[in-house]
Amino acid sequence: MNRLASFVVLAACGFAFAAQADSTLPAYVNAAIADKARGDDANADARRKPADLMSFTGVKPGDTVVDLIPGGGYFTRIFAKIVGPAGHVYAVWPEAYAKEDAEDVAATQKLSATYPNISVIIQPADQFSVPAKADVVWTSQNYHDYPDKFMGPTDPVILDKEVLAALKPGGVFVVVDHAAEAGSGLRDTEKLHRIDPAFVKTQVTAAGFSFDGESDVLRNPADDHTLLVFKKEIRGHTDQFAFRFRKPS
Repeated sequence: MNRLASFVVLAACGFAFAAQADSTLPAYVNAAIADKARGDDANADARRKPADLMSFTGVKPGDTVVDLIPGGGYFTRIFAKIVGPAGHVYAVWPEAYAKEDAEDVAATQKLSATYPNISVIIQPADQFSVPAKADVVWTSQNYHDYPDKFMGPTDPVILDKEVLAALKPGGVFVVVDHAAEAGSGLRDTEKLHRIDPAFVKTQVTAAGFSFDGESDVLRNPADDHTLLVFKKEIRGHTDQFAFRFRKPS
């Protein structure tokens, strides 16, 4: 068998494996991952680990979830399927980011046709709020954007305090982002689109959250944290941390 044929066979096996339900996960998580309405999103599951991350958030049917800066809606769709008709998902776009990413904003605004429990909100970056208290506030690969020029800049501490106010007691704030070098703080947010994990932990806990755990499913020790995340050598394979913070009950 030539190399190309071998790759095709392996890829097909990989997709089949990814589509199989994981008996260690809640049935509603498996159902959301298997949702056919996700379309091509499923092709990225092996890389983005949505089942593991959904389990990490603790999201469940009936919850109110905020997907903060949802991109093309990859996680928004999954959240909407998990929370179901008794729950709700707010896809929140800071105004400055929405101006930079009009195509994705338009895409998320169309999601309600398939998932009527999704609402899109566009608001100033430093005025985060949602109409109902949330069980989960989630942001993936975007916490590092807040201190950058195009976002105002906006001090992430402002965001952290507003998220705390928006959550129900016991609710969680989950931050997934590209890791920067240890000790770098905010140095690389603009240039490399990375942020120091320890700095994020310090900022969020200073706002009143307790650190509640982390997941290593997106960690990549081969990433030396020096490359711009969009460089072809590392794009899609950056070392990413996933932190869960909890609002005191």
